[in-house]
Order: sequence, then C-alpha cells, then structure tokens
Amino acid sequence: MDQEPQYNADGIEQQPLRRFTEKAYLDYSMYVILDRALPYIGDGLKPVQRRIVYAMSELGLSAASKHKKSARTVGDVLGKFHPHGDSACYEAMVLMAQDFSYRYPLIDGQGNWGSPDDPKSFAAMRYTEARLTPYAQVLLAELGQGTVEWLPNFDGTLKEPAMLPARLPNVLLNGATGIAVGMATDIPPHNLREVASACIRLIEDPKATLADLCGHVPGPDFPTEAEIITPRADLRRIYESGGGSLRMRACWHKDQGAIVITALPYQVSGARVLEQIAAQMQAKKLPWIEDLRDESDHENPCRLVIVPRSNRVDIERVMLHLFATTDLERSYRVNLNMIGLDGRPQVKNLHRILSEWLEFRFETVRRRLQFRLDKVLERLHLLDGLLVAFLNLDEVIRIIRSEDEPRPVLMKRFDLTELQADYVLDTKLRQLARLEEMKIRAEQDALSKEREELEKTLGSKQRMKTLVRKELAADAEKYGDERRSPIVARDAAEAMDETELAPSEPVTVVLSEKGWVRAAKGHEMNPGELGYKSGDGFRQAVRLRSNQQAVFLDSAGRSYSLAAHTLPSARGQGEPLTGRFNPPPGAAFVAALGGDPGQWWLLASDAGYGFRVQAKDLLANKKAGKAVLSLPAGARVLRPSVIGDADTDRLVAVTSEGRMLVIPANDLPELTRGKGNKIIGIPPKAAAERSEYVVDILAVPEGGRVRLNSGKRYLILRAADLNAYEGERGRRGNKLPRGFQKVDSIELEP
Repeated sequence: MDQEPQYNADGIEQQPLRRFTEKAYLDYSMYVILDRALPYIGDGLKPVQRRIVYAMSELGLSAASKHKKSARTVGDVLGKFHPHGDSACYEAMVLMAQDFSYRYPLIDGQGNWGSPDDPKSFAAMRYTEARLTPYAQVLLAELGQGTVEWLPNFDGTLKEPAMLPARLPNVLLNGATGIAVGMATDIPPHNLREVASACIRLIEDPKATLADLCGHVPGPDFPTEAEIITPRADLRRIYESGGGSLRMRACWHKDQGAIVITALPYQVSGARVLEQIAAQMQAKKLPWIEDLRDESDHENPCRLVIVPRSNRVDIERVMLHLFATTDLERSYRVNLNMIGLDGRPQVKNLHRILSEWLEFRFETVRRRLQFRLDKVLERLHLLDGLLVAFLNLDEVIRIIRSEDEPRPVLMKRFDLTELQADYVLDTKLRQLARLEEMKIRAEQDALSKEREELEKTLGSKQRMKTLVRKELAADAEKYGDERRSPIVARDAAEAMDETELAPSEPVTVVLSEKGWVRAAKGHEMNPGELGYKSGDGFRQAVRLRSNQQAVFLDSAGRSYSLAAHTLPSARGQGEPLTGRFNPPPGAAFVAALGGDPGQWWLLASDAGYGFRVQAKDLLANKKAGKAVLSLPAGARVLRPSVIGDADTDRLVAVTSEGRMLVIPANDLPELTRGKGNKIIGIPPKAAAERSEYVVDILAVPEGGRVRLNSGKRYLILRAADLNAYEGERGRRGNKLPRGFQKVDSIELEP
C-alpha cells in the first residue's frame, strides 16, 4: 500500500529515492504500454494512429474530399490531441498510407510517401497531401452514434474518442508492431474476407474450436505476393499460443534461362537483395551467377533478374542457397500482444482475439441501436406534443398571444412536458399549414415502426447476431479482396559452402601424436608407413571425401572442423593444427573423424561414459571450436568409433582390469554435447584413483568380429563369442580370458 507522504518543515514532500524512482519508472512503463506502443483490440489502433484518423475526419478529409497538406493534419493532431514530436506523428501517418506496409491503408496519400526499397524516403509533410481512404469508414462510420466513450484531450478543452467503433477486427487486418517497456507486439496483417468469415463462424457457432477458425484464417496475409512457407501445422500453433515465427520466400520463375524474381517478402528491399548477391559474387562465393539486373518499372513493381553462367547450373539449388543467405527468404516474429477489453495487455490466441472483438462489436451495435432508439423516442415524444398543439391550434395561438409565460400554461392546459412545450413554442408559422398534420402522422408511423424494430432487435440475442453477421458480410463484400500471400510448402533453404565447389575425391586424413595433420589421396594408403618428425608418430587416420569436413577432437573434449581439401598434402609432414585452431591451454589434439553430415559416431571418455552424435553436430567454424564431450575429473577422450546402424550395431567396451561388456548401440542417447550415459561400470574408488579405466570402446556391426590386442598377442572374438559378454548398460562386464586382461586396443577384424 502507498505510504503517507512525509513533509519537511518547509512543506516540501520527502521520500526515499528508491521509492520515487520505482514509482516513476512504473508509471512511465504503464504509460508506454497503454498509451503509446500497444494497439487496442477494439479498433486495432495505437493512440497516435487513432488521433490522426479522428483529426482527419474532423477536418473533413473523407475519401470523397480533396487532399490537404499533411502538415495541416499533423498540426491539428499535435495541437489538439497528441502533444508529442511532429516527426514521430508524421511517420505514423506515413505508415498508414503506404500500401506496401499496410494491408488495408487508412490514408490516401498524394506525393512521395516512400517506396518499398526505402520506406523512409518519404517527402516532408509540407510537400505531401492526404485524405482518408474508403476503408477508414470501417472505423469512423458509427462514431457519432453514441457508440464510444469520449475523453477530455490533454488540456481539457476538447473531447476525443477513447476508441473508434470499428466494424471489422482491424487489429488483425492491418496488424501492429511496437516495443513497450518489458513487452512488445508483432501482429501480422490478415485477409479481410478470411477474418470476417471466421467472425461469422464464431457468431453462428459459439462453440467453434480454434481449429475450426483456422479453417477460415489459414495464416497471415501480407501486402506482398511473396509466399508464406511456414507449414500449416506451425501456423496453427502460432494461433494457439499467440506467439512464434513464420517465414516468407520470394516468388520466382525461369525466363529464357534466367531467374526472374517477381515478389519479395514483406518489407524487403530489392536493392538490398541485389547488394547481398553482388557481395557474394565479389567474394567468389557465387560462381554459378554471371549477372544481376533490376528491371522493375511501373508495370512490374518487382522484377529482379539473375543470369546464371550456363544452362548446366542447377537453378533450384542456387535459389535455395540464395534463400538461405539473402533477404529473399525472411523470418518474422509473431507476438499477438494487445490491450484487451479489460484494459490490460495480454498475448491472446486467435479464438480469444475474435471472441473478445465480437464482444466489443456486439456492445458497439447495442449502444448504436440504443442511441437511435433514444432519438426515435425523443422525436415521437415531440411529435405527440406537436400534434396535440396542431389539433388545438386556435387555443394554442390564444394562449401564446394572451399569456406572458405561455409555456407553463400550455403544459397545464394540454398536459405537455417541458420539452414538448418548448418544441411547440419554437415551431415556425409556416409549419402550421393543413398538410403538416399528414406529415406529422406519417413521420409518427415511420418512427413507430422503427422503434418497434429497434426494441425487437435490442430484446433478442438472435436478432442481434443476425444484424452483426449481415453487417460483417456486407463490409467483407465491400472492402475485402483476394489473398495476396499464398501459403505453400517448400523445401528448406540450405546455403552451399565452398566444399560443394571442390571435387569429390577419396582422401585419407592422417593425424599424428603431436597434432600434425595432412591428407593423402585415396583410401588405400597405409598411414603407418608415412614419415613423421622426430619424436612424433602416427595417431589416427580417417577416410573422407575431399569435399567433406574433417573433425578433430582435443583432450579437453572440444571439436574443430576443416574442409578436407584445404589440408596439406601427405607428401610432406603436414602442418600443426594449432596453426589453424586455438585449443585451451594444455590441450592436445587426440582424435580425428568426419564423413557424411548424417554419419553417426560414438564419443566416449575412459571414465566409461559416452553418447551418439552426428558428424554435422561436431562441425565448428570458430578457431576456438566448441565444447562437445564433458570429461569427468582426470578422464581422457577415447578414439571415436563409427556407428553404422544403431539398431543392429553393438558396443564393445574393455577396461584396464580386463573386463569387457557388450551392449546394444541404441542404449546410448543421441546428444549434440554432454557427458553421455554410463557404458561400463567402474568402481568409484578405482575411477577416482585412476587404477581402472576404459581402454577402448568400439562399435561392431552385426556379425562383425573383434580383435583384442595385448602386446604382441591378439585374440579374435566372433559374433557368437561376444554374446557371452552381453549385459545391461552400466554393468561391470565379464572377465576376459587369462593372458588378455591387459588389452592395449580393440579393432574390427576384416
């Protein structure tokens, strides 16, 4: 609760700085949220937009009027309703006039109002002219019919509407973006006919589910004709939660061997796209493209031409690359955050938005009908008095001529109310002609019928539903149009890298004990026969293709990757990996792997923990690599092993105490980083003292044989022999035969 203010001897209020700043910031936050950044669900407008539209209507700038200077409108808005900066006000006005920004513009502008390439390139307000569009009548048509509350303006000299009586859910039709304090809104635009259809469905069937409404509103509809490629299931999840993201992709086709782009995503500049493509061409990252042209003109507002080098270029693949690396494909955040009927900001789902707006619409229509009914009753009341006076005209004239205060006499003589008496006294002599009685009675009959209809409608929920439904359908027919942004399923965009330019040849990547690396052509060479520096020797070799990535692990469990074709030739002694990467201090390179991005590998530590991981999840373009394998204290990284088929492969683990355990490969989790799960059990004391550890872990395919190396001796175990060592993951395993309880390594026997 607020504390009582404290005052000093001079009568100056004193309070702690903490309490003052907290209250001041909270007040500012609520002001920004409610009065600046977020739209109101009823009319879908922020206060500045509402004031601009209302001020233009007060200036008589309807769709049928002449354009007036924008400075006139901005001046009225600032001087009467919105005492803020003129540039911010004018920018809000410009946004409502740009047909490439607003799905249904509220302002019809004349002059330079910006372009899709540069929306901020609009002329100053002293040069441009504006008036309202026909669509603005959706917001203004019922304004003077008792439909909304009126509030005093900032200085209390005028009244302004608290909201506009929108006949359609403008909050969805034109959307909104805004950043408040601690929250933001990103509401995409939608198609008028689709949203109106969903509202009608909800009126007819209040129990309609969100899935039913999504049948009418499949997704947003932007001012551009670019494609929405987000799957419909994901769009439905956005409408269920009120948040998410969607993707748009440019439309293109082939024309005489060239690529012609005809529609860009929402708020994407064609000039910017050409700059992005040209930058890649200069960096020699687009060898498939020969030329770029912008052929946009008045007839073709968007026509970007990309000329490939030859007809052998895979245009589909090139476009997928461009979608991934330029603004030809763009992601948009969706956050359906708005101020509800309760005056509070909230993220709402589609069903809640439409239900709440219909509640607003029904109340607006009820107030409109009640306002009209009050006017009809008031008029009938006056006509009743006028008719009484007309039927007793001579007496009325006598009273008026003879009495000093005729009003109370008329009221008493003919049982009139004060309003009726005043109306009779204000009636002109010309209205006392004989034909007036017929006109009065005709007007009474017409008003009586209207009163009866109004009372029936106000007293019947079904009649109200029918009226609102008919008005929605009429407005949808009058202002609606076809969907512009088609919703289609497309392949995911994928950037091509330099490895796709390199020839695909077999290579063997060789890693030495000291962390030197080189690549030899072919898979038949024997890496042990290569020459090594003094004190160095062979550690590991991996067979790849020249256009694949080689991955290296260091003793700290970090992974690093290089394109295989960039490695030095095996004719020399190679180069140290420390020249290409920056491993942590004291870390050494201990393993090499690679292959197809989808190839599964076993990563494990000699503490007996490991997991399955795909090669693509080990790629790291940074010099510092990325953390992959978490190592317990004192543990070392074991040599990675290829997993062919997790459903049939088995993992063979051998400890330094001669224990071996065989488990199914799919008992291990699929991770991208971490410690993994326990493969073979080691007593905690032995693990802590490092008196027992895992020597090697190998993935063995179905039917495969394993060779155990112990000094100069070896033992070959067939698939049937391995069955004796099978057990549950994490167990101790069984003892190996005498003489093979000190195994150096295990490997697959051909």
